[in-house]
Amino acid sequence: MRTRRYCILTWLLLAGTCGVAAEESKTVVGPSNAMLADGADALMARDAERGVSLTLRGLSFPTNKRDERSAWANLCAGYVMLENPREAVSWCDKAIEADPDHWRAYNNRAIAYIQLGRLEEAAADIERVESLRPNAGTLKTVKAMLLHETDPVQPTVTIDDRRQKPTH
Repeated sequence: MRTRRYCILTWLLLAGTCGVAAEESKTVVGPSNAMLADGADALMARDAERGVSLTLRGLSFPTNKRDERSAWANLCAGYVMLENPREAVSWCDKAIEADPDHWRAYNNRAIAYIQLGRLEEAAADIERVESLRPNAGTLKTVKAMLLHETDPVQPTVTIDDRRQKPTH
């Protein structure tokens, strides 16, 4: 169950890729790295501090390359949640360096760039996600975040505070 939650987390947090092989497996004994799985669970529960801590600890143990890339992207998402975009960018960069088609890492990095006010770089990452995964559900949200920063909606509320004469 934890392996499945780990795969779901990577999808929800725009992080890593969970291959088809994990779903085709007939027997699941458990996650290959329990701390990474627990970190993913904590991030899914929106406990970013615990999720980041567990994920960092989990990376100190041997793990496979796919889980490692997913953990890096999860750290990016976790640091975005903690509003530490500089740290988030460094982890996304690491995931993207390992896999240049890691669309979730680009998506996470776009959010970090928006937090940093680096809107041109965010737009470039969004374009990359559009080329890799044009129908990604999270893409629409990130595009809306960028649009809000580049062309915010201006309120047009007018308050009429004139007093009206009472009618008798």
